[in-house]
Amino acid sequence: MNLSTFKNLLIILGSVFTAGFLYLVLPPLSQNFDVIGAFLGGFVNPFSSAYALDIIFTWLVLAAWIIYDAKTKGIKNGWIALLLGVVPGVAVGAAYYIYLREKQSRN
Repeated sequence: MNLSTFKNLLIILGSVFTAGFLYLVLPPLSQNFDVIGAFLGGFVNPFSSAYALDIIFTWLVLAAWIIYDAKTKGIKNGWIALLLGVVPGVAVGAAYYIYLREKQSRN
C-alpha cells in the first residue's frame, strides 16, 4: 500500500466512524442531554462493560503513545488527537494522529 492510499484510508475510516457515531448518538442525546448517563450506558451488562473498559484503556495507551511520540519526534497538535479520542472515539483519534504524524514527518 502506498502512502497516498494509506492516508486516504485513514481519512475514510475516521470519517465513516464519525458518521456512524453521530448517527447513533445524536438522536438519543438530543432527547435527553445526559452525557454521564450516556457514558454509563456502556456498562449495562458484563459484555458491554468489557468493551467499554477496552475502549477506555485503548485511549489511555493511545494517550501515552501520543504524549511520548509527539515530544520525541516534535509532532505538533497531537493534543487534538487526544480530544478526538474522547469524542467521537479512539478510532478517530488514532487515525488523526497517525495521519498527522506521517504528514509532519514528511515535511
